[in-house]
Amino acid sequence: MIRIAVLGDIGSGKSHVAKLFGYPVFNADNEVAKLYRKNRKCFYKLRRKLPKYINSFPIKKKEISEAIAANNKNLKKIIKIVHPLVRFNMNKFLNKNKNKKYVVLDVPLLLENKINKKNDILIFVDGNKKKTAQRLKKRFNFNLKIVKKFKKLQLPLEFKKKRSTFIIKNNFINKSVKKNVRNIKKKILLNA
Repeated sequence: MIRIAVLGDIGSGKSHVAKLFGYPVFNADNEVAKLYRKNRKCFYKLRRKLPKYINSFPIKKKEISEAIAANNKNLKKIIKIVHPLVRFNMNKFLNKNKNKKYVVLDVPLLLENKINKKNDILIFVDGNKKKTAQRLKKRFNFNLKIVKKFKKLQLPLEFKKKRSTFIIKNNFINKSVKKNVRNIKKKILLNA
């Protein structure tokens, strides 16, 4: 199995690019949302650690955001509970798709959490800064303070770019992004 890992800044279009490959995709952000909606164990652990913020099941993103905005330690508490669950689900996904030739990992903190493998094909999505900022502001519950806290968790973008096998310039014009993905797929198939 060849793992294609999509990296990039928050709001750069990683998830869109990941889907365009047409292979099974593990999306860590979607997994976190599912945990908040469906996993009672996650809820009980978070409520125990953050009783002032987490009140009812399913967990509301607003409560998580308020906890993170209130205190840096709260983000660490959330990460300690949520990341192992996401990693467990990623391993289940990889196991389920072990007979597939390719899978795509859309895991924002892949390098930071050292869950990448030596042979992973790293693709950096270089989103147009101005358009990325505009897109982030349109997101529901956008909070600049929280975005900055999440960015502090990430390795420098230049480091990720240098480590990447391919770079996709995302100008948020679907036609050019699709073309980039097609070209990368051809190169991957040639080297497989």
